[in-house]
Amino acid sequence: MAELLPISTAHCTVERDGHVVTVTMRRPEARNALSTEMLVGMADAWAYIDATDEVRVGILTGADGQFCAGADLKAMGEPPADERVRRRAAELTDFHWKGLLRDTRPGKPLISAIEGHAVAGGTELLLGTDIRVVAEGATLGLYEARRGLFPMGGSAVRLPRQIPYTWAMDILLTGRSVTPEEALRMGLITRVVPAGEALRVAREVADQIAACGPLSVQAILRTHRRTEGLDEDAALKISDEIGWPVFASEDAKEGTRAFREKRPPDFKGR
Repeated sequence: MAELLPISTAHCTVERDGHVVTVTMRRPEARNALSTEMLVGMADAWAYIDATDEVRVGILTGADGQFCAGADLKAMGEPPADERVRRRAAELTDFHWKGLLRDTRPGKPLISAIEGHAVAGGTELLLGTDIRVVAEGATLGLYEARRGLFPMGGSAVRLPRQIPYTWAMDILLTGRSVTPEEALRMGLITRVVPAGEALRVAREVADQIAACGPLSVQAILRTHRRTEGLDEDAALKISDEIGWPVFASEDAKEGTRAFREKRPPDFKGR
């Protein structure tokens, strides 16, 4: 049974079920547009996922059939009603960038489960996740240029690195909407599922990841992030530096034993 964590806020619930933490944006009356309460909750959730050894995967989703319609500038300019959230907003340096997955990301996989609108800041959040499950009928897009704004969540940098340049520029410079099917063809998202099924499928993927060796999964993520942009020789040196300790771990021995004994491995992250 999922446990509601005390770092949850009025606009962001954080629940843990075994090795998986699910973070849900909850402002359905505003299509889950970003607020201070939401960003503080997400910033604390990412830190919790990163710091908690037993947690292996995070899922980001939105309540009531919507993902996130971007920033609500009015709501973000008002002080939160919750005293604890006000205190955390003051304590957390750049809590908005942390919440948006711009400046830091957990060293563990994040899966986005998207229904409805995931536009502007919603698409920027998507770009900070590692696996993206999107329901049919959802709407993606970076609308900032159309409104005379700028994608401050990092999309002007990230999007051209994640999909081909001309597709990225088509999305960024026109500010148009993108369908899930088009996003899949671009390689922007992982899979398209029937409406209402995004969270269920994301949890299936999360459970598959959680069943793998956590040291292996985290080392693969770390290798990708540290070697992005490097030439192959330099990247392989870093890959070896990260990879050999995984081979020497107790989990590696357990994985070999489990294969030999034809049973599921019991990984401990050691």
